[in-house]
Amino acid sequence: MQKKLKYLVIVGVLFFCFNTLNAQEVVDTSLLTIDSIFNSNEFNQEYPRDIRWIDSGNAYVTIEKSTTIKGADELIRYDSETQNRTVIVSAEALLVNESSLIIESFTLSPDGSKVLIFTNSKRVWKTNTKGDFWVIDLKTKTLKQLGTGLPASSLMFAKFSSDNKNVAYVSQFNLYMENFETGEIIQLTKDGTRDIINGTFDWVYEEEFFCKDGFRWSPDGKQIAFWQLDASKIRNFLMINNTDSIYSRVIPVQYPKVGEDPSSSKVGSINTITGEIIWMNIPGDPKQHYIPRMQWVDNQLLIQQLNRKQNQLKIYICNPSSGECKLSYSESDDAWVDIINFDMASNWSMYDMEIMDNGKSFLRVTEKDGWRHIYKVKLDGSGEVNLTNFDADIARFYSLDNKKKNLYINASPENSTQRYLYKIASTGKGKLQKLTPEKYSGVNQYNISPNGKYAVHTHTSALSPITVSLITLPDHRVVNTLVINEKLRKSISNLKLPEVSFFEVTTESGVKMDGVMTKPVNFDANKKYPVLFYVYGEPFVANATDSWISWYSLSLWNILLAQQGYIIITMDNRGTPCLKGREWRKSIYRKIGVLNVRDQALAAREVLKWSFIDKERTAVWGWSSGGSMTLNLMFQYPEIYKTGMSIAPLTNLLVYDNIYQERYMGLPQENMEDFVMGSPLTYAKNLEGNLLIVHGTGDDNVHYQNMEMLINELIKENKQFQMMSYPDRSHGISEGENTSRHLFTLLTNYLLEYTPPN
Repeated sequence: MQKKLKYLVIVGVLFFCFNTLNAQEVVDTSLLTIDSIFNSNEFNQEYPRDIRWIDSGNAYVTIEKSTTIKGADELIRYDSETQNRTVIVSAEALLVNESSLIIESFTLSPDGSKVLIFTNSKRVWKTNTKGDFWVIDLKTKTLKQLGTGLPASSLMFAKFSSDNKNVAYVSQFNLYMENFETGEIIQLTKDGTRDIINGTFDWVYEEEFFCKDGFRWSPDGKQIAFWQLDASKIRNFLMINNTDSIYSRVIPVQYPKVGEDPSSSKVGSINTITGEIIWMNIPGDPKQHYIPRMQWVDNQLLIQQLNRKQNQLKIYICNPSSGECKLSYSESDDAWVDIINFDMASNWSMYDMEIMDNGKSFLRVTEKDGWRHIYKVKLDGSGEVNLTNFDADIARFYSLDNKKKNLYINASPENSTQRYLYKIASTGKGKLQKLTPEKYSGVNQYNISPNGKYAVHTHTSALSPITVSLITLPDHRVVNTLVINEKLRKSISNLKLPEVSFFEVTTESGVKMDGVMTKPVNFDANKKYPVLFYVYGEPFVANATDSWISWYSLSLWNILLAQQGYIIITMDNRGTPCLKGREWRKSIYRKIGVLNVRDQALAAREVLKWSFIDKERTAVWGWSSGGSMTLNLMFQYPEIYKTGMSIAPLTNLLVYDNIYQERYMGLPQENMEDFVMGSPLTYAKNLEGNLLIVHGTGDDNVHYQNMEMLINELIKENKQFQMMSYPDRSHGISEGENTSRHLFTLLTNYLLEYTPPN
């Protein structure tokens, strides 16, 4: 009996295990999950290394991990042609208290004898621009910290003088100069406070003009030109941190709302020997203009000034010793004048204008003839010539070639969804010559060496992550592949991948818009599928481009949704920075929230006529301006969009910053009705579908008050909706453990529930 019972127990256990194993779901590794995207290393993307060209581009220096000290950084020199490798700063040379400094960024002195190391950084507004600087002498291998006696992690933008004897930096809103040999520190400005800002910028200058580093050494090292902003009249916007302690903490941010005066701005020149400051006598009310760019040309200053509405640009030549300024160039536009190239959102820095003809001319990228072209302008104001005189836009100007005979530019005359490298004669004559080989279909970006002989080439396409190569120019020969993302590519190749295709749709108004569509895996044209529209729609960026979207792993999330059975579509309306001419880009002036929304909705109507799309299962989502677009589409066209997911939206155009809103919308004191007509708040009463709103309470860009204003309006109109707030997260909603995974789990689940796949 006992043997029989034992036998039955064994059989029962085996039967249970067998059935349990069969009952368990077999994990299909060809299908993506939120966890595999955000909670594993399987799909991490490798990015290009930060490099510094030296020897005019015949060599470069980059950061690599040490082979001798685990986790430590080293600086490596590579010969551009041979790729011979030399360690110029070892991890051992950076040891401080038995720990090696982490190299976050670095700068070489003009003579190559010293290196500035930036480390221990802290965030200021968008990026980490405040930290500690150390200098290492490459001959003696001595390592020294700069700014001793100043608060830790308080130094900003340290850079060498041309004679390699001094370095200047900003600390606590003042400029300092330090001598390498003697260690003497001289405070050059003494009035710096939170309100009087020397050598750097306030929140809105950084956000909208990309201004961070606010001073420049003269070529002879005898003067330093710098910006000073007076932000004393800028009101504080108060954010509240409720989570770091049992009592809430108020966080004030100087934030000029649209319609309010900006900080007054001026440029001074400091004599580094006497300490005397000469202020540039730039005409106009300093509270009614901006000074977004300034550079040295020989021993003169070239200063760009925009009026308050940003529809008139004036460029002055200023004498730094007397402060006298003469007008060199002026330009006006019925909408706005660009000083920033927003193509592909690639220009996040303050680039100087190229100087030609031995300092007698500069190159200005402008749309004055209806296309984005490069003009050569004489400094004395005696004339200008269009160097890219063809009926198409340039996307970006890079540099001159090594013989100064050709311009290297980024363009795509036939297809606005792509980008390629071209050259054209610097005389203003001749034809475009494409340099990017045909095999690199998609989006191509370049970092060209000073001598124009080499470049770092970055390539991507819709289903292909970035590759980075060192190439020669103009033949585009690959010297070395720097980044190939082999692990990521292998992981992607193991997935069930959707088809990605590009299309053009013409609305009933006659507007032709580019679009990109990701179809469901195993697409069947005889079936009907739900559609998710991803929108942005404002002048900052175009989204319907042939590129891998690494932002929040968005390309991977699109693949995940396509595997679930969704069609994902992105289209670029008028007002986005497509390569379609000035009229396309600037037709949105004073019509944000109206023209762009109508274009998107009318294009969606055309898309919904396609036989394989279920027009009853339509969803839309977007972030920031895309969040605003989502709300406007849901409220203004409820018959089209059934479900919306709006992330960090601007719901009232009157509560965003002055530089952005006044550039594209004018002054509310003059055309208030345009701000009202463009605000989602105005149309909230029309909500019919399913709406999810998400915002970070610590958003210093699009303030959380936008969320609360909209909630109040929806409550007043008795409209039901769902919301999610992320405590103390900023505009990117990325801070804190597990945040991105949580957010995209939320979005995915909401979409699955309210716009279910087949």
